[in-house]
Amino acid sequence: MNPILQTLTGMGGMTDQVIAMDLLISAKSGVRNYAMALTEAGTPEVKATLAKQLEEAIDLHEKISMYMIERGWYHPWNVHEQRMLDQQNIQTALNLP
Repeated sequence: MNPILQTLTGMGGMTDQVIAMDLLISAKSGVRNYAMALTEAGTPEVKATLAKQLEEAIDLHEKISMYMIERGWYHPWNVHEQRMLDQQNIQTALNLP
């Protein structure tokens, strides 16, 4: 994001983290939606198409997760660290002008 916009919003470098988390949440939603649609598929062709799209959605979720883990923005296997990070993010959001 543009440094001027980051300064104006008071978010600094956190904007990338916010965008990545939003993308991760959307990817999770996509995985759920494809899985549900797959269970309702009426024909083998539709089922095969949805299964392929589900696999791609899972791959996307993994890539986003790994991106966030590598940057220290997401701790899916350490609840304590994730809770601490979430609390820091909440404080940052509450302190925005």
